Amino acid sequence: MKNLPFLPTLLFATAILAPHATHAWGEEGHRVVAQLALSHLTPTAKAEVDRLLALESGATLMVLSTWADAHREFPTSAWHFVNLPDDCTYRPERDCAGGHCAIEAIQRQTQRLKRGAAAADRLLALKYVVHFVADIHQPLHAGLAADKGGSTHQLQAFGQGTNMHAFWDFGLIDQRSDRAVPLIDSLAGLPPPRRTARPLDWAQESCRVVHTPGFYPAAGLLDADYVQRWEPLVRQRLSDAAYRLAWTLNAAFPVNTP
Repeated sequence: MKNLPFLPTLLFATAILAPHATHAWGEEGHRVVAQLALSHLTPTAKAEVDRLLALESGATLMVLSTWADAHREFPTSAWHFVNLPDDCTYRPERDCAGGHCAIEAIQRQTQRLKRGAAAADRLLALKYVVHFVADIHQPLHAGLAADKGGSTHQLQAFGQGTNMHAFWDFGLIDQRSDRAVPLIDSLAGLPPPRRTARPLDWAQESCRVVHTPGFYPAAGLLDADYVQRWEPLVRQRLSDAAYRLAWTLNAAFPVNTP
């Protein structure tokens, strides 16, 4: 198992930015979610997505999947996550002030995708939807308010200092045991998730993962055993995100769209 030479730099970056200025799943995870979602699109949805992508030179769903991380500003930086209390309940006035959280952002941007809005506006909405649906399936992007989604929970990972949120954003995918197998191939054959269109349900699933015994490692140490234990969950959450992204786009572009 190799070391994580990038983690001190990442920890420094997260220290000087806002507590949640992190990037769920990293570029690799986001691109995999987008690529896998393409295989679940209806022909109508695929045609509409392609039509929007054609508005921007070189755009693909995979390229767009990381756009929202590269264009963070107030208030969109808060759209990447939602903090929930210990019981994983959700109250918008408490947990999503002004609608600035992942749950409300996904719902709002999905509505913008539907026909009637200008094409450029819908392309922007697509950029957000493809990213935020993946974000909300990273457990700590719907983590605990008490530690800002793991951002203030410091620990050691393979001899390097980091925080819980940063390690789940990057380290788990980087450290998975069989890097010889492409990440997308490792998701083959995984069952689809519970079919729900509500981002709230996806967030509460993530929150419940955070409460699983052993999720926060004993003695603040992350090692190969931790990676091996949580690898299957990482793969399932990425697969779930891909299915739900596709279902979201299919519903936004129904077959009977004129």
